[in-house]
Amino acid sequence: MRELDVPPNQIIPIGDKLYSSGDCFKAWKGHIEVYDANSKIWGDVDGSNFDNLSLPSNSCETSDDDDGKNNERLVCLTMAPIGNYLCFLAGYNISGVASGMRSEVHVFDTLTNGNRWRSLEPIFDDGGEKFLCCHCCVLKQIS
Repeated sequence: MRELDVPPNQIIPIGDKLYSSGDCFKAWKGHIEVYDANSKIWGDVDGSNFDNLSLPSNSCETSDDDDGKNNERLVCLTMAPIGNYLCFLAGYNISGVASGMRSEVHVFDTLTNGNRWRSLEPIFDDGGEKFLCCHCCVLKQIS
């Protein structure tokens, strides 16, 4: 748990709870935090640890540098609520490929207690200049 002296990076409301994935120093801290309004403290959400968010998913092929290490680097991370899910958009810059970018969406279920994370198929783009925005917007269509 941490006090409010270090502001969160993004605060997302779902139901009557506030969630954050990091603070103003680091967008992803390796887990999701929830705000406890009574004690005015942020605490870790059970089952939210996900170290792979700062690295590309193992489900896709990545090239390695001379040391055999992955040469993709997280350049953008943002989250948005959809229903009871927190959706994270991660963008990875691929060194050695002109304008190479891989983007992935990771989904966290705030209601279940079991396996709460799932990752969607990554998208690779190696053509032209691409920019990822730093914040997401979710629109709800009302019929």
